[in-house]
Amino acid sequence: MNFPQFAFNNVRRNGRSYFAYFVSSAFMVMIFFTYAVFIYHPEITQTPMGKMTRTGMQFAEYVIFIFSFLFVFYSISVFLKARNRELGILTMLGATNGQVNRLIIAENMLIGTASIVVGIFSGLVLSKLFLLLSTKIVGIEDLQFYWPLFPALLTAGAFLLLFILISLCTLLFIRSHRVIELLKGSSKAKPEPKASIGISLICVALLTTGLLSLQWGALSPLVLLIAAVTGITGTYFFYTQLSVLAIRLLKRGRRMTWRKTRLIWIAEMAYKIKDNARMLFMVTVVTSVACMSVGFVLSLDVQNTRVFSSNPFAFKYYSYNEQYNDRDLQEIDNELRAAGVAFTKLQTESLAGQIEGIESFYPETLSRSSYEQMAALLNLPKPDALGSGTDTALLVNPSEPIRGSLSEGTRFTFKQTGTSLKVAGILQTDKLPYANGLNTLLIVSDDTFRAMKGALASKQDNRRMTTKIMYVVPEWPADRTLTKDDPELRIGAKLAQWNRDSEKQKQTENYLSSRAQDYLNLKQATSLFSFIGVFIAAIFSISSASFLYFKLHTDLNQDSTMYHMLSKTGMSIREMKHAATVQIALLFFIPTIVSTIQTVVVLRPILQGMGLTPEYAPVLTASAFFAAAQIVYFLLVRSRYILHLKKVMV
Repeated sequence: MNFPQFAFNNVRRNGRSYFAYFVSSAFMVMIFFTYAVFIYHPEITQTPMGKMTRTGMQFAEYVIFIFSFLFVFYSISVFLKARNRELGILTMLGATNGQVNRLIIAENMLIGTASIVVGIFSGLVLSKLFLLLSTKIVGIEDLQFYWPLFPALLTAGAFLLLFILISLCTLLFIRSHRVIELLKGSSKAKPEPKASIGISLICVALLTTGLLSLQWGALSPLVLLIAAVTGITGTYFFYTQLSVLAIRLLKRGRRMTWRKTRLIWIAEMAYKIKDNARMLFMVTVVTSVACMSVGFVLSLDVQNTRVFSSNPFAFKYYSYNEQYNDRDLQEIDNELRAAGVAFTKLQTESLAGQIEGIESFYPETLSRSSYEQMAALLNLPKPDALGSGTDTALLVNPSEPIRGSLSEGTRFTFKQTGTSLKVAGILQTDKLPYANGLNTLLIVSDDTFRAMKGALASKQDNRRMTTKIMYVVPEWPADRTLTKDDPELRIGAKLAQWNRDSEKQKQTENYLSSRAQDYLNLKQATSLFSFIGVFIAAIFSISSASFLYFKLHTDLNQDSTMYHMLSKTGMSIREMKHAATVQIALLFFIPTIVSTIQTVVVLRPILQGMGLTPEYAPVLTASAFFAAAQIVYFLLVRSRYILHLKKVMV
């Protein structure tokens, strides 16, 4: 038997431990390859969303490759620890360091090459389906199948380099151990896990600080940073300290603990959680980020639909330089007349500014006469509560946090002009695109508006003054379902392209907003992020389950010895199954439970602070997806784990 055959036989005989690693690696190669097929499609840049889609996919490729490196590195280190005794025996029999190193590199490259071949072949089989699915979800034109030679070469080269680098890095694990340490393998007794009461209290304080920072005060980058740092650090200490301390306290309650097999699995959980703390922490953080991302993206999509259905204006023309107005508006009018649709135009002047003491709140200020014109056209609530005073204002569609800060009768100051105003009333309507906290109208008297406008002009702050010409097209009601062939979408795309071309050619400084185009662009962007996130989340889910499988396999010999001794004292196979099942289930599902709680608690204040309505159905759906994937892996791992333990029961 030559050296390559020896390496191949080693892999074949350790197939139980290598199988999950091989499947996970092949799955990562397949996802990387299918993304590359999409990115380097010759027609991708010719589509309207093509460039943004390619950029998003490239970002996903980087994430997948970096995570693949960490996954393979961790997996190989676990395998080497499990095979320490085998490597020690080879060294005693006369194998040199060079031969052991060659054996490790050969085994790693054998698994790596096989996973690359299987991953690329699987990706090639699924590439047509992937292209079809991706174009439908993202909302771009169908892409034809092509022979992806360059993506295949890129994938093979990238992962060959990855496995070579990992193989070289793993040699450091072997050189740092003496033969006697290798021969002992994993049979050394583990010290009892210890937990610090002080650090556990710090853990509780960190998690509480992260929660309260989001609940109290306005949302800001500093608040988000504090919540993220304290939450992540607190989660790490939860697994390394607080959970171990909780188990030790639980063991003291003999009445509850000393019943049936509880003492066995409770005592073992302290060791297993402590040993797997970093891995459980990483899985929890990744799952939380994935669930929060899904909740945010889908909440944004729901908000986008609501804004479209409440927006009565098909087009908005923002005038920043009046010399271009006549020519631009003539172009828009001609396009609508050519389409044979009737329309009405409404011109308003507005001011943008901030209310002192309230962060991230920039209401759009209108004069009473401008609002009354809009109200007559759209049948909006009348501003009767404003009265005739010059120091009063009306709020239209403020969000819940704003209504709490600016209730009726509250006096406030418009920061940019120093104007002091009192809230005379609050109006709510679903006929304006300012609903759901996206924006708020501030209505003031005509005299007050002129004074505020003059104050901004004296400060040469004209950028806060905006003239808008808004188009109402009765044939295009906002509450309809927008289809791909909708005339509003077609005309909006044409006018948006004309406006971009005019800006590039320095023929205008003004901006045209299309209701249908804004809706479609945001919907395509959220669909793209959802599409990318689903596959990255799938990789994290499968890989995290593989991490657990590797670790359980590493501890299998020790667990076998323990259950063998317990069976001699009278433990039945049924009791062994129950104790082992509880331990494995806790390891698999604790991260999912913790991440779901974190997501539900954290997502609500973040979405409300951004003016979005929290959508918990997507969050629970994402959590259910992770839980379902973990259940499948849990059942597979449990069956193999218990099957092995049965063999040692007397």
